[in-house]
Amino acid sequence: MSAAEASSVASTSAAASAGVSAPSPGAAPEVTPLDGCTVRMVDPARVADTRSRLLDVDEAERLAGLFRLLGDRSRVRILFALAAAGELCVCDLAAAVDVAETAVSQALRLLRTAGVVRARRDGRTVWYRLDDDHVRLLLDQSRTHLSHGS
Repeated sequence: MSAAEASSVASTSAAASAGVSAPSPGAAPEVTPLDGCTVRMVDPARVADTRSRLLDVDEAERLAGLFRLLGDRSRVRILFALAAAGELCVCDLAAAVDVAETAVSQALRLLRTAGVVRARRDGRTVWYRLDDDHVRLLLDQSRTHLSHGS
């Protein structure tokens, strides 16, 4: 085998192991995407183990609903304001997050219905706070995740 043939075989082998097909003369190399399988083979044990740990469809739907609820910046700011202050009324919340009281009231209704905030009446004033430490943990972890600069 000539040196040129050996070099061609070596570059073809290196390209194949890197996920790049050897180009035909004049053609661009074919690149395998990183988000797919180059060789389709399913590991039944791994799939079964994963499925046994996976949340069911109903729980996934409830969790997706929670994430949709957190998909509004005003609601997220309201939650962080409650996390910082502990307990606030609608007018204080509206002033803190710079949103109209009617919008804050509507957001609190949604958050209360979802079990994310809790209300306490004191005479004519209703005070709102996070429902429990799990909500605070979710907010803190989400903010920490953002700071990692994904």
